[in-house]
Parts: sequence; structure tokens; C-alpha cells
Amino acid sequence: MREIETIQKIQDYIRIHHKDDNFNTNDVCSKIGYSRRQVDRLFKKYLNKTLQEYVNAVCLTESANELLNTKKTILEVALNSHYETHEGFSRSFCKKFHITPSVYREKKTAIPLFIQYPISHYFALLKHKEELFMGNDLSFCMITVKERERRKLIYLPSHHAQDYFSYCEEVGCEWEGLLNSIPEKFEPAALIELPDKLVENGFSKIAAGVEVPLDYDKELPGIYKTVELPECIMLYFQSEPYENEEDFCKAIEITYAAIGKYNPALYGYKFAYDIAPSFNFGADASTGARIAVPALLTD
Repeated sequence: MREIETIQKIQDYIRIHHKDDNFNTNDVCSKIGYSRRQVDRLFKKYLNKTLQEYVNAVCLTESANELLNTKKTILEVALNSHYETHEGFSRSFCKKFHITPSVYREKKTAIPLFIQYPISHYFALLKHKEELFMGNDLSFCMITVKERERRKLIYLPSHHAQDYFSYCEEVGCEWEGLLNSIPEKFEPAALIELPDKLVENGFSKIAAGVEVPLDYDKELPGIYKTVELPECIMLYFQSEPYENEEDFCKAIEITYAAIGKYNPALYGYKFAYDIAPSFNFGADASTGARIAVPALLTD
């Protein structure tokens, strides 16, 4: 586990300091007390990237956010991303996202932003799967009701996935960055469970997706699908915050347990899993787990 702890420390350092004016990869290694060769070996072993490739992905993703959300010139964005020239930045941006910075700023198309998944979360998820049991802890869940008009669902289906882990094993992890790059999305990208009517032959109910306005018509990679969803109500279940970052699996399990025990009829609703997906937005220590399920008013 020492290697995992080391990588997590490096990830944390990059997340906190990658915007610093004097940030560079050599500082990362010296702060951790490892040689560049040792760090590259660990990163290739566990993250399939060298340290420089990882840092480039982080900085280019940050630059994409700046292009959309600020009026800074492309040169200013390039300098903030630790590039010395407009041209060098544009080449790297285009190589990573297959679109130039200027065209991306103009068209705001979906691109695979890099998500800094903490490696400790991955191994916590592995541990959770190996234990095959979670305690029957009871926890307070807050429920929020949101009305949804007709809208589109953008989703990436899977053939065999049954949960988050098997989904990412099958389709990879780029979906989260790409879906979250869509400015028009209603909520962050989520793992979703499709209604039976949207499950095609040879596919499972598990997918990843976001909801967008009905008139959304921007280009998407060919593997993504879109479908219109009818108006309905979404019930958002939010668990309590938790202290240990590695308890995110437990927080999600507790929230699902709360949904299973909830009686919507007492409040004039009925679950409507047949008309729209349910959304698992994951969990964060500061806010807890968050899951949304479709519902309708009772007659």
C-alpha cells in the first residue's frame, strides 16, 4: 500500500499546486522525496501515464475551463497552463482534444476533459467489492423534489456492466470528462440505470449520461446516444457528509437503502422507473452521496 499512498500524495500535490506560477514536475518529485524515474514508474504502473503526461492532462483540462468561462486571450490561457507560446499550447490542446482552442471556445463542443480520480478511491472500491457486505447503518437522507420538463438524455450504453466498476472496466473513464464538458447539462455526469424501453438488445441497463435541453443539437462522438425524455419529477436523495474519504461506497449504499425504504405514496408520488433513468451522482465527503430517481404524481 506504500506505493498507493505515494501516488495519492502526488495527486494531492498536483491538484493543489498545478496553478502555481512556478509549478513544475521536478518540484513534485522533490516534495515527495522520489526520483523522476521512480515517479514515472509508479504512474505508468497504476495510472498508465508518465508524470508529465498526467500533469499535461490536468493543465489542459484546466485551460479548457478557462477558455469557456473567462475572457482571457488564448496566450494568457497558455501561460496559465505553463506553456511558453500560443503555438505550443494550441498544438498540445489539439492533440489532446482534437480541436483547436479557438474553435472550442466558439463551438463549445463536448471534449474528454481529464478527471483526476484519486487512486485511493479506486482501491477503496476494490476493497468494497471484495468484502461483499455492508453494514445496515442508518443515516439521515434529505429529499429534494425537482420538476423536469421534456428534455434530452445523452448517454453512453454498456453491453455487460452491472455497476460503476464493471462499467469503467468495459468503456473506460473518459465519459465523465466528456459529459461534464457539455455546458448545457442540467447536472454533472452520472452513472445511470436505464428504463427497460431504452435498453437495446445486447446491452445492459447500466450507462453514463447527462440531461440537456430539448433543443441541444451539438455534435457528439458516434458511440454516444440521445433520446427524448418525457416530463416527470425527479426525487433527489442526499446522504449526510462523512469524514473518511474512503467511505464513499458506504455512503452510496446507505442512500440506496434509504430509497428502498422510502414510501413516495405518503407524499403524493409514485416511482416511475419505466419512463426515465435513475442517476447515481456518486459521493463526496463534504456533501455526501446523491442519487436521483424518477417519479410521477399519483392520480
